[in-house]
Amino acid sequence: QVQLVESGGGLVQAGGSLRLSCAASGNIFSINVMGWYRQAPGKQRDLVASITSGGRTNYVDSVKNRFTISRNNAKNTVYLQMNSLKPEDTAVYYCTGDMHYWGKGTLVTVSS
Repeated sequence: QVQLVESGGGLVQAGGSLRLSCAASGNIFSINVMGWYRQAPGKQRDLVASITSGGRTNYVDSVKNRFTISRNNAKNTVYLQMNSLKPEDTAVYYCTGDMHYWGKGTLVTVSS
């Protein structure tokens, strides 16, 4: 089993920055792809960014050049650095491992 715990969400003004963290514990060596998804009120949960065990990254177009996903294998932690935040980035952000393991989410609210 794998446990994922997100942190770092909060309230920020448009144009500001936040860094989300996802701490993994358990049988993490089985995980290939770590990712961040988000779900805005009344909308489906969508991919934001992902990173493979080899470091290859993927981003949804709306966050390219603003968000950066990274992982620290020594700390079993994945990060999402979010810059130039917009009100439309407001959502609950979830960490996932291979889309099989999920954290409980952390709320990001961007005010205009």
